[in-house]
Amino acid sequence: MSENSSPFDGRSMRDTHYQRADMTGSNFDGVNLTDARFYALLTRASFTDTNLSEAVFDDVNLAGARFNDINLSGIAVTNANLSGATFDGVSLANAAVNNADLTGMTIDGILVTDLLAAYKG
Repeated sequence: MSENSSPFDGRSMRDTHYQRADMTGSNFDGVNLTDARFYALLTRASFTDTNLSEAVFDDVNLAGARFNDINLSGIAVTNANLSGATFDGVSLANAAVNNADLTGMTIDGILVTDLLAAYKG
């Protein structure tokens, strides 16, 4: 296997559970991860053209992760570090964010804290 290849390229990995795994820098490209469960270290992981519908990320470190052109419908993220993560080309329709530190978070270049202040004002 070449240095740049990934065991997570184009595979169907539905209902897979990743527990206590160090998946730092992993690349998930075109993978079906419907109903997958992640309890892992995913720092700098990359998810591209990936189906994460109904996936669960619990007690995970996704710092610096990249999510590009993915399906996040029904996803659950709890006890997670998403600092420095990037979401591009994703649907967040009907998403709920609760009990989160939004310091420095932007949506289309606008600070979320400014948006919330304007809404409350």
